[in-house]
Amino acid sequence: MKDLVKRSKEIAKIALINLVLLFVFLELGSLGWYFVKNRQFFYTRDKATDTKKLGINLERVRVKETIVERLHPFFGFVQKPGSDFREGFKVNNYGFISPYDYPFKKKHKNQFIIGIFGGSVASDFSIFEIQNQIVAKYLKKLPELKDKEIIILSFATGGYKQPQQLLILNYFLSLGQELDMVINIDGFNEVALASLNYRDKIDLSMPSVQHIQPLTSLANNSLSTVALKAVLSIQDNKAKIKDAVETLKSCKLAVCNAVTSVYLQGLVNEYKKKVMIFEEERLKQDKESEGSIIYVNGLEKKLTDAVAFEVMANNWAKSSIFMNKVLSSSNVLYFHFFQPNQYFTTPRIFTRTEKKVALNENSPYAKAVRIGYPVLFSKFRNLKKNNVQIFDAVNIFDSTKETVYVDSCCHYNKRGEKIFADYVGSSIFESIKSRKK
Repeated sequence: MKDLVKRSKEIAKIALINLVLLFVFLELGSLGWYFVKNRQFFYTRDKATDTKKLGINLERVRVKETIVERLHPFFGFVQKPGSDFREGFKVNNYGFISPYDYPFKKKHKNQFIIGIFGGSVASDFSIFEIQNQIVAKYLKKLPELKDKEIIILSFATGGYKQPQQLLILNYFLSLGQELDMVINIDGFNEVALASLNYRDKIDLSMPSVQHIQPLTSLANNSLSTVALKAVLSIQDNKAKIKDAVETLKSCKLAVCNAVTSVYLQGLVNEYKKKVMIFEEERLKQDKESEGSIIYVNGLEKKLTDAVAFEVMANNWAKSSIFMNKVLSSSNVLYFHFFQPNQYFTTPRIFTRTEKKVALNENSPYAKAVRIGYPVLFSKFRNLKKNNVQIFDAVNIFDSTKETVYVDSCCHYNKRGEKIFADYVGSSIFESIKSRKK
């Protein structure tokens, strides 16, 4: 009996030592992992008060609300004004992610205001530019702008497509918004989202059915049971994400940070999957809602695919031409950039990671981009004939071997944003410089 007790104590002692050693090895491994990931030591790290600094991609993750868009009588839809997870930003009084409320008034004559128009890629671009001032560095090479304070104002929101940019521009000009330059970044939504309108027999110039339909369904109280269940599932997932973010912020040990980071990234991935399920279920329900309090124009007649994409391209080109006409009448510089997308074939060789996360042949956007981009290209000649300075950016990622796409839609990581911003900045710089010759 004594031997058994003695042996049990020895086993317990060995087990305890092994547990301590295991913990030490896990902590050391986690410290190494944290240093490689963040280029700083965990114990002396800068404490993260901003979720962006936690190392988890929370882009397009709506932690606080399921549907953040709100119907707008002029713009179609906007984001609900409130806080934003990025430090120094908010969803302003008009629903745009910006440090400022609108209309923004110049504080002094030395300020140079650039308005950014487009969809989510344009919105991301404006955020990246405010944070990194890539385009500003190119502009400051010009003698007339070298001492200017560059102010970036975003009028872009995920899901916007022409003629929303044109309408929003005119609306804010009517309110007295001052602009010295406008950068319009688009092309993808004009075919990818317009093709969903076409599929659902909604007028191609109407706001994206993918964005407007959930709002009209809520307004009409007509979401299906399956869609409502999907919303509840997303809500539950968001609560877990919020708790995990708070845990990650308060971790005292590196192993806590490592385990929570992996857990949180898994929750974020699951959240995005459930959002896609919600979209799929929502699109299954009847789009024709008799007695709807929201009126959205339908297609007046059936169109062939070829005609539909021609209409989309004409809407896109004419809207840009009119933006240029309005701005040039006030001596405001206008630059139009045709955005790159992974579904339009170029010589680019995708990384293994990109092939997994960025290429989805079942995406509703893939076919639309492959068919629609060449039709948009066919309008370049008319755009240039009407003095629109349009720049083709579809090949800008071809020479990089790094991952640049972060999802199966259209968005770029920080490396991609940097390449795109450099292209935009250098293109504008060369264009302005060439005018002086």
